Amino acid sequence: MKKIAITMGDAAGIGPEIIAKALYCAEIRDFCAPLVIGSRIVMQEAIDLLKLPLKLRLIKTPDECASVIGTIELIDVETPEGFEKGKATVKNGKACVIYIKKAVELALNKKVDGIVTAPISKEALKMAGMKWHGHTEMLAELTDTKDYAMMLVGEPLKVILVTIHTPLRSVPDMITKERVLKTIRLAKKACDMLGIENPRIAVAGLNPHAGEAGIFGSEESNAIIPAIEDAKKLGIPVTGPYPPDT
Repeated sequence: MKKIAITMGDAAGIGPEIIAKALYCAEIRDFCAPLVIGSRIVMQEAIDLLKLPLKLRLIKTPDECASVIGTIELIDVETPEGFEKGKATVKNGKACVIYIKKAVELALNKKVDGIVTAPISKEALKMAGMKWHGHTEMLAELTDTKDYAMMLVGEPLKVILVTIHTPLRSVPDMITKERVLKTIRLAKKACDMLGIENPRIAVAGLNPHAGEAGIFGSEESNAIIPAIEDAKKLGIPVTGPYPPDT
């Protein structure tokens, strides 16, 4: 059974409650052995708040994870001192980074097979002096990954983003041929990793009507279409740009 490390997220947020509800479902253990990285005190409060018949079992390493129904196995790492529910604080911001760093360490050392992250507060991260805007950038740096993107995975649609955590007014300047092509290549790589045969990769335009031949913007003609053409030359099955508004 694959071991999955679940980071608790911000102690003041909904992460602990989401985790408790998810791990209360017995069927989750049909496909993985979950273990939580976070605070014993905070997780116990979440269990008590939800009145769930769950017990916490403290473990020191993933090797001790037994995946017992009715039990949340937890590596007790850090409890933010004096945390308040619903309030962003420096201590919460620092603590959630500690959980993520621990999970990445375990994954890189092949002690766990994957990581699931509960929500963090971007505000708390900033208050704590962290340079990252979210999980994506943080995980990329901690794993020394140079080319990366955020992908939203569902059935049947998978959506990969060219820009993330960027103010909307800054997005057009970030739509370059190089960035779009990199994202298309990452989309193909992700399809290969997910075992998707004969994928259909569609690229959305940025502007209304995908620019309408430059009438509503030039990002399509200057960046997106050239990137699609270069991707086709690499043998990637990609089409577009498709109007994002229709």
